[in-house]
Amino acid sequence: MTATTQSRSTVQPRHAAVSVGPAGIVLDGREEVLLCASLFYFRIPREQWASRLEQVRSSGYQAIDVYLPWNFHELAPGEWDFTGRRDVGAFLDLAHEAGLVVVARPGPYICSEWDGGALPAWLGTVDGLRIRQDEPRFLAAVAAWFDRALPILAARQYGRGGSVVAVQLENELDFFDTTDRRGYQSALRDLVRGHGIELPLIACAGQGDLHGATGDAEGVVPACNFYPDDSSPHVEQEVRRYRALLAERDLPLLVTETNRVHATLRRLLASGVGLIAPYLQASGYNMGFTPSVGNWGDPAGLMSHDYDFAGFLSPVGEERPELHQARVLGALVRTFGSELARALPEAADDAYLTAVATSASPSRLRLPDGGSLLAVPNLGDDDGEVRLVRDAGDVRVPLPARTCLLVAEDVPLARWGVPGTLELATADLVGVAAGVLGDGAAGHAEDDAAAPARLTLAAVDRSVVVLRDDRGERRVVELDAPVPGRAVEASVSVGTTTWAIVVHHPADVPGPGGSSTSAATGRTEPVDLAASIDAVRVCAPGPLSAERRHEGTPWSEEVGVWRGRTHYAADLGDVTQLLVEGAGDIVDVALTSAEAEDEGSDGRHLTLTPYGASVLLDASGADRVALTAETWGHANFDDARLPNLALGSLRGLGAVWSVTRTTDVGALWTVVGDQQWNGEPAPTRGLGGWSSTRVGRPITYRRELPVDGEHHHALLLGGVPGSVEVTLDGESHTVTAQNPWLHLAPGRGREVAITLPHQPGTALSAQLLRLDPVRGWDVRPEPDVAYLARVADAVVERTLAAVTLPLVLAPGEELVVELDVPAGGLSLRFDGAQVRIAVVTESAGPADPDGRPGRPELLGRVWLEDPGRPVFTGGDPGRVWLPGAWNTGRVRLLLHGTPGPGTPMLAGVRVESTPE
Repeated sequence: MTATTQSRSTVQPRHAAVSVGPAGIVLDGREEVLLCASLFYFRIPREQWASRLEQVRSSGYQAIDVYLPWNFHELAPGEWDFTGRRDVGAFLDLAHEAGLVVVARPGPYICSEWDGGALPAWLGTVDGLRIRQDEPRFLAAVAAWFDRALPILAARQYGRGGSVVAVQLENELDFFDTTDRRGYQSALRDLVRGHGIELPLIACAGQGDLHGATGDAEGVVPACNFYPDDSSPHVEQEVRRYRALLAERDLPLLVTETNRVHATLRRLLASGVGLIAPYLQASGYNMGFTPSVGNWGDPAGLMSHDYDFAGFLSPVGEERPELHQARVLGALVRTFGSELARALPEAADDAYLTAVATSASPSRLRLPDGGSLLAVPNLGDDDGEVRLVRDAGDVRVPLPARTCLLVAEDVPLARWGVPGTLELATADLVGVAAGVLGDGAAGHAEDDAAAPARLTLAAVDRSVVVLRDDRGERRVVELDAPVPGRAVEASVSVGTTTWAIVVHHPADVPGPGGSSTSAATGRTEPVDLAASIDAVRVCAPGPLSAERRHEGTPWSEEVGVWRGRTHYAADLGDVTQLLVEGAGDIVDVALTSAEAEDEGSDGRHLTLTPYGASVLLDASGADRVALTAETWGHANFDDARLPNLALGSLRGLGAVWSVTRTTDVGALWTVVGDQQWNGEPAPTRGLGGWSSTRVGRPITYRRELPVDGEHHHALLLGGVPGSVEVTLDGESHTVTAQNPWLHLAPGRGREVAITLPHQPGTALSAQLLRLDPVRGWDVRPEPDVAYLARVADAVVERTLAAVTLPLVLAPGEELVVELDVPAGGLSLRFDGAQVRIAVVTESAGPADPDGRPGRPELLGRVWLEDPGRPVFTGGDPGRVWLPGAWNTGRVRLLLHGTPGPGTPMLAGVRVESTPE
């Protein structure tokens, strides 16, 4: 049965209090548009869960969506933790107490720019396991995760003592090459249903492929993630198309992720979206080794610990101006109620005229009981004016930059028990209240006991209201722009009917609790730490674990390092050049020799961030190499351009080879391909040297390579234009510009063909490297627990108990220092260059009931100014957050000097207070 022919009974769950209807998620029979903010317990200290939930509730949003990261709870194979800040059940209970409903997203894959997309790193060490597939090994691992996570959700279903209203299966599966989508999503569905969850099951499409996201699995409701450019004029047309496609299945359009700007959210609302869930309105912070490696750089980048997409709450809980816009939209949604949810969107191409950038096809919502809401966006940076085309005469009002008016048109006020019709309001209608009358007649002036009906609106500029009484008489009222703290008021009488109008500035529009501010807005003045202390204390860390000899270089995960570092060292003998394959994420290299050590040198140092791409190293003059591979995080997305961007890829060192011979193989290629005019016998050209006018059509170059059948080899292609297809002994491979290498096992590579689109002037080079393995590696694992213990337990060195900043390090040198910090929540920032800094608190959270202190935790890592520093994305890479509940009065820093043109130096530390 295809998704388009599914009966309603297969889509609807059996849950009595929650269902999915054409209008959206229906709760206790109520149809309403749900505004939903992402709020992630794993990115916020437990001590702040309640206050953050209250902040979201004060925004007027009625829901939160919550990922449950598998690898946040399974710390090692079979080692589970749902206590302390991992007690997701307690978080969900607090959400329920705050009056927020929850869309739960237990994965197994979540993306979220989180380490591995929450897939545990150990999955990559299981032979034959294929992630995100209908495959028994992977599904068995998922079942073990669901066996622990889903009972927590089942016990907190809406209407049964909790507030979970839907469960999302997987995440943006249409971005991933899943072989059997229907089988995989059906297997996940059955696992969820097997735990007694009767709520709607949804699956979100990341790039609009509804089948790709759901597999059209029976009983799985498709949802959409929309991330348009906020300036795009085509948003409404795309959204209305998906709204219509889903309406054909008698389903709503649920937008489970989108942008945070409320001007864009208003355009979605007017286009018929039933669930509007901007991703990351409430930002957070990645404590521990939890940020990911992602493809938001060039193409790769390291996700910062500070996780911030500029939503209405900052990572440390600061409220931003966008929160005012949230309260306005929330109030408008509450005011219109089910009318909005049941309204039908339509194109409104001729509804207005404006000179500013605006929608190519605006949306209007036709309300079921009469009237409409028209969305009028200004997509540019300049203020403008809009002329609303009206039968009774056009109306001109300001259209501020980067805003979207929601113009009420011909709305009967009887639905609120108020006489008359709101013929037009260019300000947002955020409240309607009937007058309190002596005889029950609504708002008529001849009744002395009657108080006028009250219309509450919100605007940032001048607005126009047109009111019409029940006999058709009308009044046009032009209203000045309100300012924060001072509303604009007017009394409007038409015939015998009087209305009181109040227009607030968005900053004064209250949340559902009646307050326009939340409890967590206070901030203390920033404190300059350099003025507070004169020195840091240098500490001596404990020893690393005992080394173990390995013939080759194991992946970090193969020696039990799911998060942390792995140290490798080997003798080189007469090796002069090394090829390092698959290394990641941050690799510190030291090339040393006995002769250099005798002369007082600690050798040559390099720091690499290759993202798994092969790297050549000059080893001449060195007789030993030491490499430390630090896991920043595993890939959260699947990208073929670099090995470490592949979802499920491992960390550490893949292989290290000695290069024993390099041969130029850029010549003697024959040109073949039926889309060029080359004839027989095939012409011989240099690689990329064919000339023709058939630009863009495929062309293939072939030759035999001088491989000896005994050694490993590597083929290095220079000048790759994006990517090329390399056929090796009949097997196809893709080689990218970012990693233009292809490894050839012994006996492989005699027949090679390279196919690419023909472009004049594209000249490729090719080199063949013969390889011998470097054997005999001393390996020391340093998993995160050991890493943190070495820093937290380091002993202050008496002779270096007080060292004044700046502190100078040598390239490759590592130091632990301790410093005192003021009380309370703090943002820490660091001055200097060519230093990587890891900040560790000695106690993440309060002591347990037995008085044992909380465990040490990595607060964050910062890489100071450095030409070799990679791209950081996702937030402020220079900020480390110390939550107040975790502040013991001191922190420790693990400093690592990096090589470069200058001198590694920590010059200073600055702090500013954060709200608590």
